[in-house]
Amino acid sequence: MDFFQAIILAIIEGLTEYLPVSSTGHMIFASSYFDIQNEDFVKLFQVSIQFGAILAVVALYWKKFFDFSKFDFYLKLIYAVIPALVLGLFFDDMIEAVLGNPIPIAIVLILGGFVLLFIDNYFKNPKVFKEEDISVRQAITIGFWQCLAMMPGTSRSAASIIGGMQQGLDRKTAAEFSFFLAVPTMAAVTCYSVFLKTYEQTQMKGYELILKSTENTTMFLIGNVIAFVVSIIAIKFFIGVIKQYGFKPWGYYRIIVGVLLLIYFSYIK
Repeated sequence: MDFFQAIILAIIEGLTEYLPVSSTGHMIFASSYFDIQNEDFVKLFQVSIQFGAILAVVALYWKKFFDFSKFDFYLKLIYAVIPALVLGLFFDDMIEAVLGNPIPIAIVLILGGFVLLFIDNYFKNPKVFKEEDISVRQAITIGFWQCLAMMPGTSRSAASIIGGMQQGLDRKTAAEFSFFLAVPTMAAVTCYSVFLKTYEQTQMKGYELILKSTENTTMFLIGNVIAFVVSIIAIKFFIGVIKQYGFKPWGYYRIIVGVLLLIYFSYIK
C-alpha cells in the first residue's frame, strides 16, 4: 500500500463510518480495486484508523462524554457494547474469511438498502426523544441489534440505528446513540487489532506492523488524522440529512452502489 491508497482508505473510513452504508464494505471494495486487500498491514490499517473516527465523536459530543455526573450514560454504553464484544471474539475468524470476498458484501449492501427505503414508514411513532430517556433494557437491545453488523456490508451504524428506532427512539436520538455506542465498540475492536491480534502472513502483532517501518507509522498517523477530520464533517452532514429526508437517500445509495459493485466484481474484476 502506498500513501495515495492510504489517504483514499482514510477518507472512505471518515465518510462512511457513521453513515448507514458500511465503512468496512467500502474499504474492502477500495482495497480490492487497488489489489492490496490481502496485505496484513492493509487489514490492520482499515481497522486501526477507526481510532480517528472515534475521536471525532468524542470531540463533537465532548460535553456528553466528559460529564462524569451522569453515571447512567456510561452504564448504558457498557451494557450495550457487551453483546458485540462477546460475539466478536467467537466469530472473528469467520468474519475475517468473509472480508476477502466482495460479492456477498455487495449483496448485503443491496438488501440493507431495501430495508432503509421502508424503515421510516415502519417506525412512525417514536416515544424516546433524548438519550437520557433510553432505558438500560433498550440500550442492551440496541447492542444486540449492533451485532448484525458483524456481517461486512451490513453497517454498524445502520444496525444500531434501526435497533434504536425499533426500541422507540426517534431518528436523531437513534443516530446519536449509535455514535455514542460506536466509541467503546470500535475502541475495543481497534485495541484488539493493534495489541492482541497476530496477523496470518507476517505472524506479527498490529503494533509491530505499525512500527515495522517509518512509512507504516506515518501512514497510520496520517490515516487517523484524515479519518478524524472527515468523520466530523460526515456526522454533521448525516444528522442534517436524516432530520430532513430520513433514511431513503441512504437506501437508494446502497442499492445503486451494491449493484455496481456486484457487476464489477462478478464480470469485470
